[in-house]
Amino acid sequence: MSSARVPSKSLPPAILLMGPTASGKTELALELARRFPVEIISVDSALVYRGMDIGTAKPSSMILNEYPHHLIDILDPTESYSAASFREDALRLMREISEANRIPLLVGGTFLYFKALESGLSKLPPADQAVRDRIKQEAESQGWQAMHRELERLDPVASRRIHPNDPQRVQRALEVIQLTGKPLSNLQSGERNPLPYRLLRIGLIPQNRELLHQQIQFRFEKMLSEGLINEVKDLYQRGDLNLSLPSMRAVGYRQVWHYLTGEWDRQTMIDKAIVATRQLAKRQMTWLRADSNMMRVNADAIDLSKVSVQVAQFI
Repeated sequence: MSSARVPSKSLPPAILLMGPTASGKTELALELARRFPVEIISVDSALVYRGMDIGTAKPSSMILNEYPHHLIDILDPTESYSAASFREDALRLMREISEANRIPLLVGGTFLYFKALESGLSKLPPADQAVRDRIKQEAESQGWQAMHRELERLDPVASRRIHPNDPQRVQRALEVIQLTGKPLSNLQSGERNPLPYRLLRIGLIPQNRELLHQQIQFRFEKMLSEGLINEVKDLYQRGDLNLSLPSMRAVGYRQVWHYLTGEWDRQTMIDKAIVATRQLAKRQMTWLRADSNMMRVNADAIDLSKVSVQVAQFI
């Protein structure tokens, strides 16, 4: 376990706990909540949605009653939630928690949200549905891989950051270029507003990739046994949801959706969901490994006493 640089005590404290999927973030957050005067803020783009409990590994109602989590179950799956919305909500909650003489503990694996919170956001043009529809039509005829190659031609810097299998971000990057005539990466390099808190940043980093893969497989099989297919079926049968919505693109949900439509058989669905979750974890690990200013904790064998000492010293 390595230590992060501790900032000046002139600012109110906040703790950021980040890690890949299935690394034990929630369990560690609850242990910290038992020991310190913290309030948990979820940093997860799927946990914001109501009715998506099993596939998001949402904490149980018993846990949420005992240790309330902010920014869980705040939206219907038909709605969208952006990094900008998260930053606005998180800053408001952090201020309220600090004013109550408690410490914000932000926990999750949506690193785009963490980045937006810490660095601020560039001023980008609002969404333009006509442009988005045009890009989507092109993607339907050419494929998202081709759209990513077009992004690589127009904005090489952004294309390196955005995975070819992330159509939402590819679409947004192309949309910004069409609306402004400028690369997204140029606009994002402008002036930002830093976070007005001193931070203890904790990264849960699995050392054994094979063990993480086993945990991912076990967790998805457990979700299936707990009723994930019926959960997605309820969402599917509503009639107002589709795979173009951010909520239904969440890992696990989109694979079960394809199974319910008859496009994939059960085993194909399981295999693809596990592979997609592993790919997500790999992207999350890439974010973590590129970040040197954090306390690095071995997620395979968390030493709670050492983490607690670091947190106590920070506070």
